[in-house]
Amino acid sequence: MSNAPNFTAVRDNPAPIVEHRLRLGWLVAVVLIIGTLQYLATSTQMAWLYILQRLYYIPVLLAGLIIGWRGGLGVALLAGAGFAIGTPSIWTVSRVDALDQCLEICVFCVVGGLSGALTDRYRKQGADLRKTSNQLRHAHQELESNFERMKRAERIYALAQLSAGLAHEIRTPLASLEGAAALVQRETQTEERRREFLDIIQKESRRLNGLLTSFLEFARPRQPDLQRVEVGEILDSVILLVRHGGDASRLELRKEIKPGLPMLECDPEQLKQVLLNLVTNANQAMPHGGSVLLEAHHSGSTINIDVHDQGGGIDEENPERIFDPFFTTKESGTGLGLSVAHQIVSQHAGTMTILRNTSHGVTVRVSLPLKPGQA
Repeated sequence: MSNAPNFTAVRDNPAPIVEHRLRLGWLVAVVLIIGTLQYLATSTQMAWLYILQRLYYIPVLLAGLIIGWRGGLGVALLAGAGFAIGTPSIWTVSRVDALDQCLEICVFCVVGGLSGALTDRYRKQGADLRKTSNQLRHAHQELESNFERMKRAERIYALAQLSAGLAHEIRTPLASLEGAAALVQRETQTEERRREFLDIIQKESRRLNGLLTSFLEFARPRQPDLQRVEVGEILDSVILLVRHGGDASRLELRKEIKPGLPMLECDPEQLKQVLLNLVTNANQAMPHGGSVLLEAHHSGSTINIDVHDQGGGIDEENPERIFDPFFTTKESGTGLGLSVAHQIVSQHAGTMTILRNTSHGVTVRVSLPLKPGQA
């Protein structure tokens, strides 16, 4: 095992090298001092001699912990030499005592080498950990960079989809306007025909204005003006608006409100717009008439408003796309109504989901959170 992190890693920086050399110099000096004191001790000072022999372990252990296995082993060998020189009887006593003292020197080497090996292993693990940490930091930065690029790509894609959808929706009324204007310019047209073409121009102009208004609502939605309202009042307003819409004579509108429903903090006009859009879509999904149920109930910290219809359901390929801008299965639809409604619900920190989709009808759920303390 190598203690390379101690010296090679700091080769280009002289400060750590000088620091290591100073520490090594102090440890060597301590060993030499202990050896000198041991050498000067007399036979009548055996207790002090024994203490001095044990003190060798301190610089040996410190050398291993500070410098590594090479430093620990080097100081251990120096301590062993000092121990042998300072203990002349090592060569004159019995073989058992001599073996015991030789083993003492071996223990110096074991302590210095083992403590240094553990230190080197710890430092290597620390270096590996720092390397892994740097790699993870770099990977995290790359991930954030890729995520930002992905978000930019999604925004560009969404903008392209919006632009393509808007261009497609505008092209048809523009063609009608151009054709009607060209026909009006002909002098051979009767006054009745001119009036008919002017009506077409007026109708298509209104259509364009409505399309652009919906697009602006989607692109730049206003912030909700939050108020505490009764959910029942919102449902009553929506039902009243639909019944006065002129095309809901074949539609049966019902509401069902669970008792004990708390007041909801929302923008009432925006919530009416959301529910009105859902009811209008339900009406258009039932060309031969049917029933639409508006159901409101309390679940935990949310209020759920479900809109049930009896239409033919949504194609299996389309449920996840119905909230996308400009996606529509109707010939005269713009595909922005549900997108705007979904965006309004999101601004209220709520969700809009397809709860049920069968050939006998669809249920769309609008879930809006209650303020803390209302649940």
